[in-house]
Amino acid sequence: MKRQLYLWHRWLGIVACLFMALWFVSGVVMLYVGYPKLTPAERLAHLPALPAGCCAELPAQWAQQPLKALRLTSLGGRAHYLLELADGRRVTLDAASGAPLAHADAAWALANARQYAGDAALAYQGTVDEDMWTHSRALDGDRPLHRVQVDDAAGTLLYLSGRSGEVVRDATAQERAWNWVGAWLHWLYPLRGGFGFDNGWRTLVIGLSVLGTLMAILGMAVGILRLRLRRRYRSGSCSPYPGGWLRWHHIGGLLFGGVLVLWVFSGLMSMRPWGLTDSRSQIALQPGPLRAADLKLPVATALARLREEAGFNTVELQWQRLADVTYLVARNANGDSRVLEAGTPPARAFARQRLLAAAQTMAPGIGVQDDWQTAYDFHYFARDPQSMYGFQSRPLPVLRLRFADPAATWAYLDPASGLLVASHDRTQRTGRWLFNLLHSWDWQPLLARPLLREGLIIAVSAGGLVIALSGVVLGWRRLRRTLR
Repeated sequence: MKRQLYLWHRWLGIVACLFMALWFVSGVVMLYVGYPKLTPAERLAHLPALPAGCCAELPAQWAQQPLKALRLTSLGGRAHYLLELADGRRVTLDAASGAPLAHADAAWALANARQYAGDAALAYQGTVDEDMWTHSRALDGDRPLHRVQVDDAAGTLLYLSGRSGEVVRDATAQERAWNWVGAWLHWLYPLRGGFGFDNGWRTLVIGLSVLGTLMAILGMAVGILRLRLRRRYRSGSCSPYPGGWLRWHHIGGLLFGGVLVLWVFSGLMSMRPWGLTDSRSQIALQPGPLRAADLKLPVATALARLREEAGFNTVELQWQRLADVTYLVARNANGDSRVLEAGTPPARAFARQRLLAAAQTMAPGIGVQDDWQTAYDFHYFARDPQSMYGFQSRPLPVLRLRFADPAATWAYLDPASGLLVASHDRTQRTGRWLFNLLHSWDWQPLLARPLLREGLIIAVSAGGLVIALSGVVLGWRRLRRTLR
């Protein structure tokens, strides 16, 4: 039995240790430089203010249609309506004439890049369906993407939607350089997309994580079996290995092997394998179809009121529904927001009772417990922009709703906009424990002390790297002898 443990650990280690070494190095890089993304703050900061006379009303043929989303924003220096229809199609309309955008060609992409980049020189680099900086599935609805190089101090590379021309991703030269040894390597993106292995990428990552977890568990068992604390070896050591890579591997495994097991296992859970941590909730948290015609407030009037009554320079308007009421969410370049309904002045937030009434319409007949949350906790927290969750909005205060449904669904409503900013059920919260806590140490006492968290992760990563590198050396030696 012992021999089988040794053999399985040895041969699994030859396969997995090299990947583990890459994961530890790239994981430390990801603490400081994440995969390129366009955060909401970056997007809003580059939008010009919408003047009150910029726009005609949304044409009637579109105003009556059920929509998933509707925004008024600037494209190419001019106001445009961006619609997402109920069937998933996207339409871009000139806000002055109502004419649809026929084609987001190179000239249109450059005009939008100019709006984003200001006076910096631009170089159009054609279109790409997917490359090393655009693997995110969130971009699928915008492909193919226009790529524009900006001659600014940061060496920014812009990606613009092939549907609307809107900037959907920016990647600075520093982000691109560090990502070769960061997220791009950590997530094994060399084996995805343009490298011809996209369909099997997910299966590969899950398979390697399963092998790595099994190898690490077997290694812990072997390490403990070889350890002698009472009847020591002739050398007086508790380890049978007097020195060299074998001793580094044995002692390192005993000290850091437990964390190694948890890290590889939690990396496996990040892929949500076999749907184990997918949502089981049956509650339809999103409001019903959106119709612009339901809001009896002209756009010009709304923009004028926001400027005159609230001193608010709006760069984007978003149509939203709260229960059965349609309203506007206005945002400025700093990311601040105001809500505006027909017949009422602009407001900074909805009242708590208004949000609670809306919550009852989400799940009729199901009890709900509400908490006014003014601080982050284990399940609702914000991350730095460079993290993989840096694009998520996690405002405070927020109204937490805990429904009494079989899946124990929780939802979070932002009073400043009325938007559902987060939701999860019991299964997803279990996944949070198994991935975020074990892998990223997203625990509020540590998130509130970033230097301590980073120091601990780096220290433990160094120990894991010792295990992995020594395993690579030992595996190579064994493999070379076997091949000879």
